[in-house]
Amino acid sequence: MSGSSAASVRRVSEQQQIDGPAATERTVPIGVVMVGMSLVVWWPAFTIGAWGDLFFDQLLTLWAASTAALVFVLVERKPVGAKLVRALLLLTPSLWIVLSYLFNENETNIAVLLLAVGGILVIVAGLPLTMWVLVRIVWPDFASITRRSTRWLILGVVGGIAIVSFVLGLTQSQWLYCEDFAISGNSEPAGCTPEPPDLYE
Repeated sequence: MSGSSAASVRRVSEQQQIDGPAATERTVPIGVVMVGMSLVVWWPAFTIGAWGDLFFDQLLTLWAASTAALVFVLVERKPVGAKLVRALLLLTPSLWIVLSYLFNENETNIAVLLLAVGGILVIVAGLPLTMWVLVRIVWPDFASITRRSTRWLILGVVGGIAIVSFVLGLTQSQWLYCEDFAISGNSEPAGCTPEPPDLYE
């Protein structure tokens, strides 16, 4: 092997040694983001399927996270136009809480229905956006060091888990018993299946 060829091989090997750890460092946080977002969305999606509604603690958790993210967006040093849309979307959970005060169960059925649908939309739209903003806060270079295809992969995985969780909640009577919900500290959803007596024997 000639001297130039050996030097070229050494350079390639050294570059691989440098790129290897860097690639790993980039890949691991992406996996953490994907897992973290999936853990956040599965339970609200399941409750919508099983109970047809959202629990108040889920909405208030989203409100707390989105409000903190909203404050960050407002104070970050970026042009107003670049952060206005994000700020308005992050304000959605607070708007829902205000509407909850203005309308209650004594109002017309249409108002109650719109409020319930609004709560679901707050979760569906607010959770991914809030998680995205929080990721950008913790990891500012996320968008610049990840390819568009990778971001779409994260969105696809998280969206797929949300859809599957919703279907699992919708079909809970086919694979869960009422007692499973009671033991876990949850109320029994309508249409749940009682546990057969012979399982106690």
